[in-house]
Amino acid sequence: MGHYTYRDLYMAAKNTLRTVDGENAEFTARQIVAAATDRTLAQLVADFALSVFQRDITRVNEMVARRLKGEPLAYVLGKWDFYGLSLTVNPGVLIPRDDTEAVTDLAIEKARALQANPRVLDLCTGSGCIGLAIASKIRDARVTLGDISPDALRVARRNIQDNHLSGRVSCIELNALEPAPKFLGKYDLIVSNPPYVTTDQMETLDSSVKDYEPHLALHGGADGLDFYRAILSNFDCVLQPGGYFCFEFGMGQEADVCALLMNSGYELEQLRRDSGERARAVIARKARTSDPQR
Repeated sequence: MGHYTYRDLYMAAKNTLRTVDGENAEFTARQIVAAATDRTLAQLVADFALSVFQRDITRVNEMVARRLKGEPLAYVLGKWDFYGLSLTVNPGVLIPRDDTEAVTDLAIEKARALQANPRVLDLCTGSGCIGLAIASKIRDARVTLGDISPDALRVARRNIQDNHLSGRVSCIELNALEPAPKFLGKYDLIVSNPPYVTTDQMETLDSSVKDYEPHLALHGGADGLDFYRAILSNFDCVLQPGGYFCFEFGMGQEADVCALLMNSGYELEQLRRDSGERARAVIARKARTSDPQR
């Protein structure tokens, strides 16, 4: 039979994964075999003709088995790329999605236009993906990652270190549903991808999301808008006059989220669509002086 090579290991994984990943089985198999054998994709291809260590066969089989049960690939790998950063992810945080590039783009464009050393708060940060993307693109930005979940904060801290951003990015336990602590000071930009799935939608989520991703980071109350209301009322006090709120929201929620912003005295600046052409993010500006009516 000859020796069993890394190419054989990859082909076997790809064929097994067809049942869950169909057309994507090739992509999934490459990612799993590279991760399980501690190789980059390029190293894996370069080593295709080499004989496999038994340890690598075992690790690949374990990861393939997890994927076959429906566990999302990002959790199986323990890593996911977002905005050019490699991030640790585990079931304590949501998996960064392409949809979230819309709010990240908006926030980065705005942070670039602010005065020097802008202060940015990423609220409900999860893995830290939005705040870390901002810090990686805006060299003088000082970013705070806030979340209520200790599990999420552990992941976010690791991602700060792994991406060498500890000089400008810090982590803090913050509950978006409670008044912001005074010691936070003032921010120029508050960005958030809060939980926005409605109670009814929670029931119909795909099992790969419902059974694996943290419900704390998904469920936004009966109408999905609990967190937007809370953040606008609780965190307005830590936003500079003339500062900006930047939100991601779910499909079809743009009118409601925009109305909440306007009713709270914010001036809408821009909506941003995701790659599927659905409205997905908004940025709005706080008045420079307090409106006497408020």
